[in-house]
Amino acid sequence: MAHPLKHAQSSAKKFGGQAEDYLAVHKWFDESKAFFADFRHRALRHHAEGIFLSERIFGVTITNSDGKQVPVRYIGEQHVKEDLGRIPTAQDWLSQIKPQRWMYGQRLAIERSRLPSDVSKGQSECKEFPDCKGRCDAAFQGNE
Repeated sequence: MAHPLKHAQSSAKKFGGQAEDYLAVHKWFDESKAFFADFRHRALRHHAEGIFLSERIFGVTITNSDGKQVPVRYIGEQHVKEDLGRIPTAQDWLSQIKPQRWMYGQRLAIERSRLPSDVSKGQSECKEFPDCKGRCDAAFQGNE
C-alpha cells in the first residue's frame, strides 16, 4: 500500500468504523516519507519496536466510530504487514546499514596508543569490543 488513506480504509474494513478513525495512526507510520521519500523511510517505524511506540503515542486502543475499541498494536501490525508482508525488528533494518567511517563517532579520533592493547598489537579481535571482529583496527588504519 502506498498511502495512509489506503491503510486506513483497510483498517475500517477489518476492524469496523470509518477510515478517518485510523488515519492518524497510519499517517504516523508514514511521516518519515517527508524526509526520505522512498521505501527506506520504513526503517524508522516499520518494525516491531515502531508498532509498540505507536501504542505509547496513541494509547493502547482507539475507539472507532462504531464505538468499538481497537488495539493500536493491531493497527500498526496491519500497516507493517501490508507494506512488508511481515513484521521485522529494528535490528533487521539496522543490520543492513553499511558502516561508514563517520558512523564510528569520536572513537576514531582516539590515538592508536590509547586503544585496547590487543587491538594495538594487531589482533584480529579486541577484548574490549567483542563485536569488533577486527573492524576497529581497520577503521583506525583508514581501511573503512
